[in-house]
Amino acid sequence: MDKKQTTLEFFSPPQEALKSPLPLADMTVPAGFPSPAGDYIEKTLDLNELMVQHPAATFFVRASGDSMIDAGIQTGDILVVDRSIEPTGGKIVVAVVNSEFTVKRLLKQGERVLLRAENPEFPDISIDPDSDFEVWGVVMYVIHRAR
Repeated sequence: MDKKQTTLEFFSPPQEALKSPLPLADMTVPAGFPSPAGDYIEKTLDLNELMVQHPAATFFVRASGDSMIDAGIQTGDILVVDRSIEPTGGKIVVAVVNSEFTVKRLLKQGERVLLRAENPEFPDISIDPDSDFEVWGVVMYVIHRAR
């Protein structure tokens, strides 16, 4: 497999005018035998309300590459990123390292900061004190097409 570092394509933040609630079935769907859901639609679901807690601090990014596949992030996926969430250790973040954007898992080991790919074919990125480094936000949701 030809490995590719994950790259990002940015989108405008969500706008209030784009809200369009969709029907939400008031039930869970088992992954086994089918169940007719038409009788259970009782409310609506607005995906902005579900995935965007802080509209002014949220942006969307399209991912490309293989470095985060074990975290479920694949080429073409849309990441919902919130800049207002504290980027604590263990969270997946969008960051700028030496003028390049990346998406990785943030790890903090004492004073040491690492960005870890979720693919063993990619090395950790060690953030030293001289690095130009900034976390742009925490990935809250990954949206991808069912394959």
